[in-house]
Amino acid sequence: MKSARQFALETLLKIEQQNSYSNLSIAGVLEGNTLEGADKAFFTALVYGVLERKLTLDYNLEKCLTQPIKRLKPEVLCILRLGALQLLFMDKIPARAAINEAVELTKKNRSQYASGLVNAVLRKINDQGLILPKETDENYLEIKYSCPQELINLWINAYGKEKTVGILEHANGPQKIYARHRTEGLKIIESPDELTSDMHIQDKSSQLCCEALNPQPGERIFDMCAAPGGKTFTIAELMNDEGEVFAFDIHEHRVKLIRAGAARLNLLSVRAQVNNAEQYKEALGHADKVLCDVPCSGLGDIGRKPEIRYKKVKDIEKLPLLQYNILVNSARYVKEGGTLLYSTCTLNPQENEGVVKRFLDEGANFTLKEQRTIFPQDEDCDGFFYAVLKKESAD
Repeated sequence: MKSARQFALETLLKIEQQNSYSNLSIAGVLEGNTLEGADKAFFTALVYGVLERKLTLDYNLEKCLTQPIKRLKPEVLCILRLGALQLLFMDKIPARAAINEAVELTKKNRSQYASGLVNAVLRKINDQGLILPKETDENYLEIKYSCPQELINLWINAYGKEKTVGILEHANGPQKIYARHRTEGLKIIESPDELTSDMHIQDKSSQLCCEALNPQPGERIFDMCAAPGGKTFTIAELMNDEGEVFAFDIHEHRVKLIRAGAARLNLLSVRAQVNNAEQYKEALGHADKVLCDVPCSGLGDIGRKPEIRYKKVKDIEKLPLLQYNILVNSARYVKEGGTLLYSTCTLNPQENEGVVKRFLDEGANFTLKEQRTIFPQDEDCDGFFYAVLKKESAD
């Protein structure tokens, strides 16, 4: 039977080599294997810990290596990261166990040639303890919080240094699990195992977004990019399941997820169907309110999906155009006097205020009523942005 460390090694390699999402990769292991209790928690802590601390771990490993870190075989580097994590950030793991188990991993994963290297490097790591740059060094925040400098610079330029440090502190701390109860509203749970048939997991920030939409009983509401359906369900609950909530997604299998969730929660107002948010479909008619929660870079979610922080900033520069196109198309469904809500789960003004400003500047017949950036450290939740827009009457 595989150990928690072996599963962690395999999962980290999959995330790195296949660009898999950490939460989905971890869930796949937990659902499909025989790890129990403490081993499940240890496995999860190892995977998230290495992802959260990768730059910090590599900085410390480089102090103990005689060769560039990039020349190491991926398996060996990953084993070193796992060992260093346990030695530097997991107080309850005996150093001897962390080092010995790392050496065993090299032998079991076709890397026996590196067992001596792994042993020597981890012993040095244990002897020297955690090393960080000087606070005056340019890379201090990058190494301390394991977040690429270009992303830190983006945030400092947008929000200032104090807000940026708050984002980074929160991202590397414990993340609350929020759920919504059908009648009681927002709840904090310890694990998904606590979910009952009248609850669904949804972060606090998303619930605040749905409340800003202010759904009312009897209204007709469109959720343009709805899967997997959390906001759809909250909207339906806020309107007492009276009216219609059309939940759209471009993929049939994701629409099925929404239908299954609505059925589990016994929400009769939800109508889930396939639809492309970039293409106008006249047959859909108009809605009192439209939620336009667009695909985004996800930079508000780095506390739950730590691998997102390592995205290249240039790779997300094309997103505002897609977001703008979806917003423009979504606006066509809003009836006169109706409400359009634009939202993202990112902290990036180009994808947030920038898209809304372009929409308004280019002649949209809407008025901005409210615009809010939710910082993780302020609400103890994911980072988020929403803007509430009111459609003016034709006269």
